[in-house]
Amino acid sequence: MKSLQSRQLRTVDVARRAGCSVQQVRNLERDGVLPPATRTATGYRIYTDAHVQSAIAYRDLAVGAGPVEAKRIVRSAHTCPAATTLALLDAVHARLHAERTELALAKQAADVISTEPIDGVQASDWMSVSELAVALGIRPSTLRHWDTEGLVVPDRDTPTGARRYSPSQVRDARVVHQLRKAGYRIAPLRAVMTQLAHTPGTGDIGAALATRDQATTARSRALLDATAALTVLLTLHDGAVSARAKTPPPESRNPP
Repeated sequence: MKSLQSRQLRTVDVARRAGCSVQQVRNLERDGVLPPATRTATGYRIYTDAHVQSAIAYRDLAVGAGPVEAKRIVRSAHTCPAATTLALLDAVHARLHAERTELALAKQAADVISTEPIDGVQASDWMSVSELAVALGIRPSTLRHWDTEGLVVPDRDTPTGARRYSPSQVRDARVVHQLRKAGYRIAPLRAVMTQLAHTPGTGDIGAALATRDQATTARSRALLDATAALTVLLTLHDGAVSARAKTPPPESRNPP
C-alpha cells in the first residue's frame, strides 16, 4: 500500500481517474471526503492514489446511497474504525433490500389491482373518505392530499360535496398506496395514474415499476463497485492507526 501514499498526482489527474471535474475534486477535499492534500512550495496541491480511491468510492456510493450518505461513509473511512464504516454501509444495503421487497409487493399488487373487474357497479359499492382510509390503513388526510395532487380524484356528493369513491377510484387508490410504499414520489405517480386512466391495464404501471427496478439494480451495482475503493481506504486507515500505535511518544524516544 505504500505506493498509494507516495505517488504524486495533480488535481487534474485525480479528476480524470475518478471521472469527475477538477472543481469537484477540490470540493470533495473541502468537505473532507478526500484527505487534505499536501502543498508544494508554490501552493499547488499534491494528491496520491489514496485520493483517487476516495473520489472513486464517493462517486459510486453517491449513485448507490445518495451524495449525503456517500460523503458520510467516505469520511468515516478516513477517521473512524472500520466497524463504524461497515455499519454505515450495511445500513445502505438494508434500505436497498427493503426497497426491493416493497417494489416486488408493488408489482404484485399493481398486476392484481389494475385488472380487477369493476362491472356491475351498485350504489353500495361506493366508499366515503373514512371508509376507504380504513380499508387502506391510511389517514383520511392522505386521501385528501392525493385528491389535491390529482392522483386519485373522487366524485362529489351533490347535496353535501363530500368525497365519494367509485370502485374504479378505489382501485386507483390501492395502486397509488402500493406505489407510494415502494418509494414513488408524487410527480411520477401523477404521470403514471394519468396514463392508467387513458389506457386501463397493467402496461403503463408495469413499465414504471420496471424502470424503478432497473434503477434499484443500478444502485446495487454501484454499491458493489464502491467496495473495492472503500476496501483500499479502510486498509490504509487501519495501517495508519497501527503505525501510530507502534510509534513511541517523543519523550520515550529521547530519554534524558
